[in-house]
Parts: sequence; C-alpha cells; structure tokens
Amino acid sequence: MQHSNSAAIALHEARLKSWGADSMKAIVHVGLKPGVLDPQGKAVADTLGRMGFGEVSGARIGKVIELDLEGIAEPEAEARVKEMCEQLLANTVIESYRIELTD
Repeated sequence: MQHSNSAAIALHEARLKSWGADSMKAIVHVGLKPGVLDPQGKAVADTLGRMGFGEVSGARIGKVIELDLEGIAEPEAEARVKEMCEQLLANTVIESYRIELTD
C-alpha cells in the first residue's frame, strides 16, 4: 500500500510540473506604513541606546511570514498570496507588505 501511495504522489508531482506548477515558498514582509507610530520600535531603539548602542537612532518592528505553497504556478501564486495579505496577513489600513517568491 505504501509503494502505491508513493507512486501516486510522484505522478501527481510530475503532472503539476508539466503544467508549470511546482512547490515554492512565499515570504511576506509586513511593516507599518510611514507615518504610523511604532511604540514597540521606539521602545527597542530607546533600550538599545541605553545599552550603549548609541548609533541606533530609530527602529521599526515588522513581521515576516513564510508560506509553503504547492501545486500552483508562479503568476497565480503571487496573486493568491496578495489576496491572503489583503484579507488576513496585513492590516492594510496601517501596514504595507512585500511578497517574495522563491523555489
């Protein structure tokens, strides 16, 4: 049974590749838009200054989200990840985002 399942998975992956679909990673960088106050970033910058890192004049805190995608071609993947950002991953009122697709 195990061998049959492996063969089916391999066949499915081969079909996806023939259709231009593959597995890839989407890396989404989310950060506050310019002009939006960042109290967490201010606290980090202030604390670093008190710790002797006087060269730090400011900090902005953001997040990085890595998504593993399968069975989708790159043009469609970018559009789908953009939908994810708009609907859940970023608060587009105060945050901006940037998408990177990698193999």
